[in-house]
Amino acid sequence: MRAKLFAALTSSMLVLGGAPVATAAPAGPGWAPCATVAKGWDAGDRRTECAMVRVPLDYADPGGRTIEIAVSRLPATGERTGAIVVNPGGPGQQGVTMPGHLADSKAAALNAHHDLIGFDPRGVGYSTALTCAPDETAPGPGLSEKDKAGFVAERDGRRNRECHDRDPALVRSFTTPTIARDVDRIREALGERKIGYYGVSWGTALGAQYRTLFDAHVDRMLLDSVMPPEFSVKAMDDGQAGAGENTFHEFAAWIARYDAVYHFGSTQPAVARALLDLRDELAAHPRTGPDGTVVDGAAVNRMMANPRKEWAVLAGQLATIRDGGVPAGNHAPPSGFGWDAEPTGFSEFQQTSLLCNESASPRDFDTVWQHRQDRVARFPVAGGFGIYEQKCVGWPVEARPWHLAAGTSPLQLVGHRYEPVTPIGWAIAMRERVGGDLMTIEDDVHGSLSALPCADAAVTFFDTGRTNTGTCQGAPVPGPPPAPAG
Repeated sequence: MRAKLFAALTSSMLVLGGAPVATAAPAGPGWAPCATVAKGWDAGDRRTECAMVRVPLDYADPGGRTIEIAVSRLPATGERTGAIVVNPGGPGQQGVTMPGHLADSKAAALNAHHDLIGFDPRGVGYSTALTCAPDETAPGPGLSEKDKAGFVAERDGRRNRECHDRDPALVRSFTTPTIARDVDRIREALGERKIGYYGVSWGTALGAQYRTLFDAHVDRMLLDSVMPPEFSVKAMDDGQAGAGENTFHEFAAWIARYDAVYHFGSTQPAVARALLDLRDELAAHPRTGPDGTVVDGAAVNRMMANPRKEWAVLAGQLATIRDGGVPAGNHAPPSGFGWDAEPTGFSEFQQTSLLCNESASPRDFDTVWQHRQDRVARFPVAGGFGIYEQKCVGWPVEARPWHLAAGTSPLQLVGHRYEPVTPIGWAIAMRERVGGDLMTIEDDVHGSLSALPCADAAVTFFDTGRTNTGTCQGAPVPGPPPAPAG
């Protein structure tokens, strides 16, 4: 897939970080329609263009080995005033398709005066990457919860070390500052003195890091669903668990408002107690439905701290369980940071590499397990949902933490008041560290700005530099379904 793209574009693209180009004025990237050069691209997309930009593997050795970064461009539809580089987060998420997604959203007017520039970070998608299939060997039956977790941590740690050893230099380069430097090489390749930047989720950390390193090259920057300024996978699990526990209590209060429908109780404490009792009952006496669906205590627990748009369905399912039934479905765990997007174009290994390269977290299972137990004690519903700290068990690379600083370029932060994936407290902490103005969205939806009418605020910001410190209404919470007629 990458070979075809390289062959089509290498002859005319700008080479960066290697030997000088033997022309008086370097040309920009050799753009070609993505649909003609990128395997699997939407054949009906006739607007998006693709190119490769070559960057150093190691910026401390700019004349050494180089790698390719896949870049996409959606040219401005009107009078062009600049370019906005975009990143959807992850880490590990492919970014070349994000310009098209934005152009199809309520933020489409961003494309009126700006080229939208997407890219696949190193290690992801069409860019230079390392394919590393996970080991899916399952733990044996009859193991305790701790022993199951220990088996998985040891299995994944061993596989991660094997993959690291196949190309240690590439894997160790999966860091936020290095990718920020890749963004600046993209800026140079575009021929832009300054760029705009729109980042979501981990893309907000990338933006804050780029602004720390290259503030003079930032035109305007918008960060939606903001990461914390100090990075730690333990702090991530703690923060998400705390926000998830709040979601449980809000869910219980919502069910109480509709006691005539669900009959769990008319007050939040009564509903919370009833749901926890139901979880304990199913833990002691699991139930199997006609389609083979098993509902146990863990399945019930996974239904109690989910997004608001799911509350009506989940409340109905919990009532069915309480009344002796088994709702159809597999009751999968709630999605979290980095897992809220489509899996296509996602590299779990790149995500693990970047998280563990940058988090000064424990590398031994016993410490990680004790942190989990402490979290469950503080947050009885959401404490066990954390997945990130365990990823770094056995990771062979010493952590290199972020160092973010304030800048002077215009910065718009966007936080979501009830969101459990990137809790709003992280946005407040980031504002205190790097500056900027914070707009608050009254929802719990990760990175939802581009899907809401207040996406106009983003367009205004990139067109004029005017920030917004107000609030924005999110999508309404669905109510219970209507009662059957008759």
